[in-house]
Amino acid sequence: MSKQDNKHWPPTCSAALLHKRSELYQSIRIFFSEKGVLEVDTPILSQSASCDVNLDSFSTTFNQRPYYLQTSPEFAMKRLLASGSGSIFQIAKSFRQGESGRYHNPEFTLLEWYRVEFTMADLIEEILELLMNCFNENLSFSSVSYERLFHRYTNINPHEATIEELLAYAASEGNPEMASVCGDSLSNCLDYVFSQYIQPKLKPNLVYIVTDYPVCMAMLAKLSEGLSPTAKRFEVYFSNIELANGYEELTDASEQQQRFQQELEERRDVGADSVPMDRYLLAALETGLPNCSGVALGLDRLLMLMTKAASIDEVLTFPINRA
Repeated sequence: MSKQDNKHWPPTCSAALLHKRSELYQSIRIFFSEKGVLEVDTPILSQSASCDVNLDSFSTTFNQRPYYLQTSPEFAMKRLLASGSGSIFQIAKSFRQGESGRYHNPEFTLLEWYRVEFTMADLIEEILELLMNCFNENLSFSSVSYERLFHRYTNINPHEATIEELLAYAASEGNPEMASVCGDSLSNCLDYVFSQYIQPKLKPNLVYIVTDYPVCMAMLAKLSEGLSPTAKRFEVYFSNIELANGYEELTDASEQQQRFQQELEERRDVGADSVPMDRYLLAALETGLPNCSGVALGLDRLLMLMTKAASIDEVLTFPINRA
């Protein structure tokens, strides 16, 4: 056995934290059981992958066919919703290539749930209830639109901003490299400015519910109606950490296919690997996805906040360098 093996065989988290994770999972299951939300289990391997240009899937083969490790259980869970499952939740292992750092590990755990006939506002109310239950205290929170937050710290309207305007702002802040990081993607430029110049300024003792994202960042969300539509999407930030991402879910199969196709074209333009879109999901949407809202919450990050850990490695048994 090498000295390196001796150094890396033990877990990085304590026995107390193993118990804390177990208690967290148990409290989550009790929370949803009391609300009549069904726990489900779906495959980690799939014949398709997320088309999102910012997500790279791990892949393998079976019977000479490519399969992909899920970046989240979303697509499979929506197929269950379309089959009549009712409201569901899952604690699921998920995998993303190239994500490693203080808040990232290539293998991580998501809590994902979908509530039938819930609006985005209904789901926000429930996620706050869950967080207060996990922390066992009444947390202070602020619900604020993406536009209001963006304008407050940058004086830019994100719904009208151009790539050039965002690049100029980053350059004025001493980050001319934004162009090479974000390319020609407006959504990536918005996300870059938000993460670099807005997220670090959020009050650490406040839970932020950021709502009404620009249409270009809709992903799998419905759009609001009106002259100036926004995405029915929200994100949760706590102690400057992005904790959860939720939508009032898109149910239109044709619109979803168009968005997938656009994402695949973006992948091609930036030289990312081509991946197959999820035809099973599109067929499920064609059958009929009930009106619902869903959210994915990072449980490793939640444990970090609950235990005041400095990095994700501290709450994992064996992070990627010890796996």
